[in-house]
Amino acid sequence: MALTDTDARFTQGNLFRHVTVMSVTSSLGIAAIFAVDLIDVLFISMLGQAELAAAAGYAGVVMFFASAMNIGLSIAAGALVARGLGQGNKRLAAEHAASSAVVAVAFGALLPLLALPNIHAILGLIGAQGEVADLAARYLWIILPTTALSGLAMVAVAVLRAHGDARDAMTPSLLGALVNGVADPILIFALGLGLDGAAIATVLARLATAAMGLWLAQRGHRGFCWPDLPCLRRDLKDALGIALPAMLATVATPVGTAIVTREMARYGSDAVAGMAVINRLVPFVSAVILALSGALGPIFAQNFGAGRMDRVLGTFREGLRFLTIYVLGVSALLFLVREPVADLFDATGKMRDLLYLFMGPLALAMIFNGAIFVSNAAFNNLGHPGYSTVVNWGRNTLGTWPFAVGFGMIWGAEGVLVGQAVGGAIFAVAGLWLGLRVIEAPCRDPLGAHHTCPDQRMQVVSHRSYR
Repeated sequence: MALTDTDARFTQGNLFRHVTVMSVTSSLGIAAIFAVDLIDVLFISMLGQAELAAAAGYAGVVMFFASAMNIGLSIAAGALVARGLGQGNKRLAAEHAASSAVVAVAFGALLPLLALPNIHAILGLIGAQGEVADLAARYLWIILPTTALSGLAMVAVAVLRAHGDARDAMTPSLLGALVNGVADPILIFALGLGLDGAAIATVLARLATAAMGLWLAQRGHRGFCWPDLPCLRRDLKDALGIALPAMLATVATPVGTAIVTREMARYGSDAVAGMAVINRLVPFVSAVILALSGALGPIFAQNFGAGRMDRVLGTFREGLRFLTIYVLGVSALLFLVREPVADLFDATGKMRDLLYLFMGPLALAMIFNGAIFVSNAAFNNLGHPGYSTVVNWGRNTLGTWPFAVGFGMIWGAEGVLVGQAVGGAIFAVAGLWLGLRVIEAPCRDPLGAHHTCPDQRMQVVSHRSYR
C-alpha cells in the first residue's frame, strides 16, 4: 500500500516544530502517569495506616521492573514501525506493530507466572517483612496479572507516535489518569476496599488505556495487521535486540538514585529529606526532558528508514536546541520560586540549602541528562541500542558514585549533588560524541567494526496483503 503524505510526516517539514510538538505532547502523557502514582499514594495515605503506604511503596519497586520491560518493548515497537513508514512500506510497519504487540502480551503473561508464586521471596529481597509484605503481595496479585495490558497500551502509544500522531498518543495516558482518579475514592473509601481498591483502580486504568490506545491506532492509521507467525519470527530478533538494552538502560536510573541517597545519608536526616524532595520535584520539572527519547525516536527512525541522514543529523541538532531552550526557561522559573517551594516543604537548615542549590545553579545540569536522552534516541533508532545501556549504566555508576563521594568529601552534602552533576556532564559529552559517530556512519560500529544495517536485513515475509 502506498503511503500518504501523513504516514511518514517526519520526513518532511520543519524539524524543530516536529521535535517541539512531539516532546511537549509526550511529556503530558508522562505527567499523567506521575499523576496516577501521586493519586494512589495520596488516597492510600488518607487511610491513616502506615503499613498500607509502605506496602504500596514496596509493590511499586516490583512494578517498576515490569514497567521497564514494557518501556523497552514500546521503544522497540516505535523504532521498527517508524522505520517501516520511512521506507514507504505501511504493511511492514503494521506487521512490526502486530509482532511487537504479541511479544508484549507474551512477556506480560510470562512475568506474573514467574513472579507471583515467588512474590514473598522477591519482596523479602527488597526488605518487606511481616504484615507489610503480606499486604504488598496481595496488591501485586491484583496488578501484576495485568502487565500484558500495560504492555499493549505502551506499544499502541508507541505506534501512534511512530505515525506522528502526537495528539492521540497522549490521549490514552490522560484517560488512564482520569479513570484512576475517579475510581480510587469510590473503591478505596465508598466501597471500603482500601489497598485492594487502589489496585483495582489501577487495573481499570490500564484496561482503559490499552483499549483507547489500540482503538486510536487502528481507527486513525490501521496501525496493526493480524499477527502472522512468519512475521513474528522475522521481527522477534530485531524487537528484542532493541527492547532488552532499553530495559537495562531504564533500570540504571534508580540505581544512580540509590547511590546518591546512600551518600547523602552520611550527612544527616536533613540532607536525606532534602534529597527526597528533590527526587519528587525532578520528574515534574523535567517531564519534557524525560519525554525526549520517546519523542525523538519516531523522527529519527522515519528519516533513517527513508535514507534521509541529513534530517537525522538535523533532528539530533534540533533536539539539543529544544533541550537548551527548555532547560534555560525552567531553571529561571525554579530560581524565582525556590523560596516559596522551600517554605511549602517547611525546609530548614541543610534541607533548605540543598533545595536552594538544586533550584539555583544546579538546575542547569538538567541539560546533561537531556543530552543523554537525545543520544539514547539516536542509539535505539539507528541500530545501536546497546550504547544506550552502556551510557546509562556508566552515567549512573561510574558517573555517579566516585564523583558523589569525592565532591562530598570536599563540600559535604552539597558536594554530593555537585559531583552527580559533574559525572553526568562527562557521560553526556561521551554520549553526544558517540551519537554523532553513529549518525555519520549508522551501518558501521563507531569503534570500527562493520555490521549490516537492520533495514538491509529485513525481509517482508508476510504472504497476506495488508488491508
